[in-house]
Formats: sequence, C-alpha cells, structure tokens
Amino acid sequence: MNAPRTPPAHGHPLVELTLYRLRMFFREPGAIFWTFVFPLLLAIVLGVAFRNRPPEPALIAVESAQMRDAMATQPGINAKLLDDAAAQLALRTGKVDLVVLPGPPVTYRYDPTRPESRLARALADAALHPRGKPDTIDAPVTEPGSRYIDFLIPGLIGMTIMSSGLWGIGYVVVEMRVGKLLKRMVATPMSRAQFLSSFITMRALFLFLELPILIGSGVLLFHVRVAGSLLLIVLLGLLGAIAFAGLGLLVASRAQNLQTAAGLVNLVIMPMFVCSGVFFSIARFPEAVQPVLKVLPLTALNDSLRMVMTDGAGVVAVLPQIAVMAATAVLAFGIALRIFRWR
Repeated sequence: MNAPRTPPAHGHPLVELTLYRLRMFFREPGAIFWTFVFPLLLAIVLGVAFRNRPPEPALIAVESAQMRDAMATQPGINAKLLDDAAAQLALRTGKVDLVVLPGPPVTYRYDPTRPESRLARALADAALHPRGKPDTIDAPVTEPGSRYIDFLIPGLIGMTIMSSGLWGIGYVVVEMRVGKLLKRMVATPMSRAQFLSSFITMRALFLFLELPILIGSGVLLFHVRVAGSLLLIVLLGLLGAIAFAGLGLLVASRAQNLQTAAGLVNLVIMPMFVCSGVFFSIARFPEAVQPVLKVLPLTALNDSLRMVMTDGAGVVAVLPQIAVMAATAVLAFGIALRIFRWR
C-alpha cells in the first residue's frame, strides 16, 4: 500500500495572493503605463509649462483710449477698449475682471466675490491715480445673471454631464469585460450596435433625473437666473450626454482592465476639465489655441448652456456648439462600433 503524498508546502495565503496580484499587474503594459508613466509625463509637462511663469495680467475693460493708454504703463494689466454693451457682456462671461467707466468720478464695475476682480480694481487705481486719493465709485455687480456664480453653475453642469458619461459608461463596460459578462452576451441574439446603443439610451434617460437637480440647486441655493428656454437647455444637455456617452464607449472599446480604463478616462477628462471653461473663461488662454479649445465637446456644452441660461440665446445662436457636440457623438459612436471588442 502506497503512503499518502505530502502536499507541497505553500506560503501564507496573504503573501501568495499579494504576489499573484503583483504578477497580474506587471503583466499588463497598459496598467504600468497609466499607473506610473502617465502621471510622471503629466507632472513633467505641467512643470515645464508653469515653471517661472509670471502672474496672469488683470483683464480690464475700458471705454476710452485715454484710460487704456494710462493703464498700459502699469505692469500686470491687460486693458481692452470695449463699448458699454461689450464690456458688460465680457464681465458677465468672465472674459474681463473689471469694467472701468469714465468719470468724473471713475466708476468700477466688478463682482466682489472674485478675488481677481478686487486685485484688478487695485491695479486700476494705481494706474489711473498714481498720486493722491482716487476719486472713484464702486458699482458691485450683484444682480442675477451678472455674477461669477452665474458663470460657474453652467460649467459645473457640463462637467457633471461629462464625468457621468465617461465614468458611468466607459468604466462600467470595461468592468463587464473583465468580469466575462460581455463574453456571455456574444451568444445572445443582439447586435453590437444594439448593445452600445443601450448605454447611450440609458445615459440620455438618466439626464432627465440629473439635470433638474443641478439646475434646481443653482436656482434655489444661489438664485441663478435661467433667462432662456428650459426646453433648449434640456436638449443641449441631452446632446452633450450623448456625445460623452459616445466618448465613454470609445474609451471602453479596447481597454482590457480597469487600470487602463481609468487612465484613458482621465486622459480624456483632464484636458477638458482645465481648458474648457469650467471655472474660468477660455479667453484667458493664448489666442492661438482658442480655436482648438472651442471644438472640445465640453467647451461647446459649457458655452451653449451659458448663452441660453445667462443671455437667453435661442437655437440659432448655439448652432456652432450643437454642431461640435453632434459631430463628437457621431464620430465617437461610429469608431466605437467599428473597433469594439467583446473579449
């Protein structure tokens, strides 16, 4: 009779499982890139871009060439000659920090809740009244539609729609692929287009719950004014949600693990988060890059929402933004449909 074999010796289960997870991680080149290489590259690029960078000049709108020339002697000021209507619009949309009206006395219009506006006022005082006490009047902007919060709320709505579309779809699809659920769906009588369309439809339906909460919170808590059509706002949000759902599907079409999916989602989100006018106007970027920033889908969504909510714009005025979002949706969904992988 043969003696029973002694089972092979193993290490502690925690040690073995940890080693297993490490081996699985380092076998994925994509996971290594997005976890270690991409953050390093991003830090290097941002470090080079902002190294020894001087402070941003204060953007001030003036209504006379004499004031503009006087401010040109003061470092840290970028004065623009605008008429009254254009100056008020630039202040409302965040393109300038301060509007200076000729006197006497000189009148300053600005949003007191913005630190950059208070700094611009101090610089304007130093430029226009280098000697003695300035004779000025403050006209703080406090009416709904003209404050910084009225600029911020549409940007936050657009950012939320973008994040929900990319994380809520892109990450979920990859999670289904990792869990082998997509592999099982191949055997069902369902086409690839039907499967991907279901995610876009779900995202569009979810918007009807999301958008009233976002807009309602701004109206109730901050008295944000909605000057334009609510129906148009909903349609713009719907088109933006579809565009970002398409980008989410495109991100998820080939990603094989959750680390890669997270890296790709961040790769799409971060440039728009910084450059699409969520917290400040894209007018602060160099003019050479502004045409590129305007074709980003989040820029189009933010600009169109602000135009309707703040200025009461109609469909014709936001047609360029609608075209950008529609093109993004069609291209992203079309490419995702072609390259999507079940396994």
